[in-house]
Amino acid sequence: MRPIPIINAILVLGVLYLLVFERDRLMSFAGKSGAKPEAEITAQAAPVEGAVPVQAVASVARAVDQGVLTRGQTKAARRVELRAETSARVISEPLPQGHVVAQGDVLCALDPGTRPAALAEAQARLIEAQLNATAAQKLQAGGYRSDTSAASAQSALEAATAGVRAAQTELARLKITAPFDGILEGDTAELGSYIASGGLCATVIALNPMKLVGYVPETEIDRVKMGAQVGARLATGREVLGRVSYVSQSADPATRTFTVEAEVANGDFAIREGQTVEMIIAADGTKAHFLPASAMTLNDAGQLGVRIARDGVAHFAPVKFLRDTPEGVWLSGLPESADVIVVGQDYVTEGSPVVVTLVDHAPGDVAQDTPMPGTPAPDTAPAQ
Repeated sequence: MRPIPIINAILVLGVLYLLVFERDRLMSFAGKSGAKPEAEITAQAAPVEGAVPVQAVASVARAVDQGVLTRGQTKAARRVELRAETSARVISEPLPQGHVVAQGDVLCALDPGTRPAALAEAQARLIEAQLNATAAQKLQAGGYRSDTSAASAQSALEAATAGVRAAQTELARLKITAPFDGILEGDTAELGSYIASGGLCATVIALNPMKLVGYVPETEIDRVKMGAQVGARLATGREVLGRVSYVSQSADPATRTFTVEAEVANGDFAIREGQTVEMIIAADGTKAHFLPASAMTLNDAGQLGVRIARDGVAHFAPVKFLRDTPEGVWLSGLPESADVIVVGQDYVTEGSPVVVTLVDHAPGDVAQDTPMPGTPAPDTAPAQ
């Protein structure tokens, strides 16, 4: 009989006995032999006693256009009410509102009445005065007429000349014409109606170029310069570009704001007067960080800022809010690069030890910028 199968059977029985009846002692022995020192475990779990685990974004500042944002409305570049300078009956067909007119177009023609006859009479008197003045000069030269008589004849000539000019001017007033290219704001005077001196014939507005009128607070007015580029978005969603054409030198006493005007092309008359408009005026840019809005917090003094992690310690960094977008906010005042805590910032204070885990972005936030109208899109992806 061979002894090897018997020995194998005894070893198998011994292993089964240990696994079944001495399992607890066996597992305890295995745990002690493979366990690391308690100090080593503590060092790996928490490098610093009491450190708070947080998530941070490694953000890098980049140049961003910091425009002056304001709201206002559109306004016609020119507007004039054409009124009669004489009294007469209208003899021209009325033009409807919205009609496009060119400079010199007749808007209202008035009945001349006896004015042509008055002009003819004035011209006849002028001819008579010219003959009398010529004769008086010749007689005065020959010594047959006094200087006083010659001066009287010359005076009559000048009066007759003035009479002709007055009659011609009165006739010219019978045609009321458009002073510039534009659009009729209302119907012209009706055929057969009587217009007294000062009566309204028509209202003409010029819509090309169109003015954008905004109101800038006194804290921002120094950043607005003549000729600066302006981007605007109308209430309809249309976006246009123009340049600053006027900056008020005095503030509105009620609102303490300054009027700023810009001109934009409107050759198709698609922009109407009185539309609400949102304007952003280009100004000197600055460097800023694009971060999720949830990263912002307040310190004990109520100051707006974010918490950054540096050398394993949390620090409060005050920031200046520039503008927001649906995806995040632009903040200035931070170092060129910083690890900004985006999760857990409200659970740490100044000097608190932290365990930092870098993430691409805060949960639910996408770090990409949506520029305002007229602002060029960023040339690089937002800082992560």
